[in-house]
Amino acid sequence: MAHENLIRLAEVMDRLRSPGGCPWDAEQDHQSLLKYLLEESYEFIDSVESGNRDDMREELGDLLLQVYFHSRIAQEHPSQPFDIDAVAATVADKLISRHPHVFGNLALESSDEVVANWEMIKKAEKGRTSFSDGVAIGQPALMLATKLINRAAKSDLPVPSPAAPDGGDAAALGETLLALISWAVANQIDPEDALRKAALEYREKLQAKER
Repeated sequence: MAHENLIRLAEVMDRLRSPGGCPWDAEQDHQSLLKYLLEESYEFIDSVESGNRDDMREELGDLLLQVYFHSRIAQEHPSQPFDIDAVAATVADKLISRHPHVFGNLALESSDEVVANWEMIKKAEKGRTSFSDGVAIGQPALMLATKLINRAAKSDLPVPSPAAPDGGDAAALGETLLALISWAVANQIDPEDALRKAALEYREKLQAKER
């Protein structure tokens, strides 16, 4: 498999970021690029859902650019620099260590066993002691709530009482959520903010139980 274009992209990014390159690229930092990372992620999701292969390839390239851009900026850190090769090495090492059933002698038969073993290895590697360790608080509220509830269930901690929508399937759930958002809008309540606050309060209650 040829990798010359990966090397070429690193060279292009270095040229853009170096003296005599692009003023805009030179001014960016990790913080200023975050909005583009989110935007490109959503655009890739759109391309997958549309099934347009040309768009998928382009949007994957835009996501790859973000990784290269952040890695090039990281090279300039005064005391803890790293580059795109170090990023690739880190994720390759992670994949090998978390797939002992592929790169080692562990026997796992199902996807559920693979996921459970992955989480066990990850917990040991990270030294995590709380159910919520490693959960990104900055993610959208619905994803945050889902992650916290999943983590709590796996840790045998209390989960909010479920309320099944009429119909009890994904479509019914979607309609119920849409109706709740409509109610929130009508009452001038930000549903994202409301769910985030509830999710964080839930996290704090469970963290108190863990102490």
